[in-house]
Amino acid sequence: MVDFSSIIDHTLLKANAEYKSFKTLCEQAVDNSFYSVCVPSFMVKTCKNALAGTNVKVCTVVGFPLGNTDCLSKVAEAKYAVKHGADEIDAVINISALKSKDLRYVDKEISCLRKITDGKILKIIVETAYLNEEEKTKIAKMILDNSVDFLKTSTGFAPEGAKIEDIKFFKKILKNSARIKASGGISSYEQAEALVRAGANRLGTSKSLQIINKK
Repeated sequence: MVDFSSIIDHTLLKANAEYKSFKTLCEQAVDNSFYSVCVPSFMVKTCKNALAGTNVKVCTVVGFPLGNTDCLSKVAEAKYAVKHGADEIDAVINISALKSKDLRYVDKEISCLRKITDGKILKIIVETAYLNEEEKTKIAKMILDNSVDFLKTSTGFAPEGAKIEDIKFFKKILKNSARIKASGGISSYEQAEALVRAGANRLGTSKSLQIINKK
C-alpha cells in the first residue's frame, strides 16, 4: 500500500476559491500529513503563517495556467513567491514557444527560473495534453540540462491531465536525475496508485481526501 499522504500536494487553484477555503486546505493538510499545499502566489504568505510549526510545505504556481506570460514576468512571480515563503515553485513553460520550435527561448526561461529558485524545489509544468512525442523528449532533456527538480505533467486546466503512458515515457528519459509530479484529473486511489507504480514521485490533486479515503 502506498502512503499517498506523504507525496500529495494538496491543491486549491480555483479562480473563485474564497479565503476561508485556503484556511480549510491548510487544516486538512496538517490533519492528514500531506506533503504540501499548492496555492496561488497571493496566498503563499497566509498559508506559510497558517502552517508555521508543522511539516507541511507551501507550493505555488508561476505563469499559471497558460504559460504564455513573458519570461521576466515569470521570474518576478517566482521571486515574489520565494520572498514570501514558498518552498516549491511549479512553473508552466511557454507552450507556444515549444510548439513553434523556439527551444532557445524555452531553455532560457527554464534557466532563469532555476536561478531565481536556487535552494528551493522547482517543478516545470509541461502540459502533456498539447505535446507530441518529440516535444516531450525535448522538454524532458531541457529539464535535465537545467537541473530542475521535477517535471510536472499538467496544470489541470488542459483537456487531459496525468496519463500512465506519459509517466512511463518521461521516466525512461529522466531516470532518477529528475522526479515526476503527476497532476491533472487525479481523483481516485486506483488512479493514484497506478501513476505512482508507473514512476510518479509526487501527486498534485484537489481530490486528496477522496484518494486517501479510497472513495
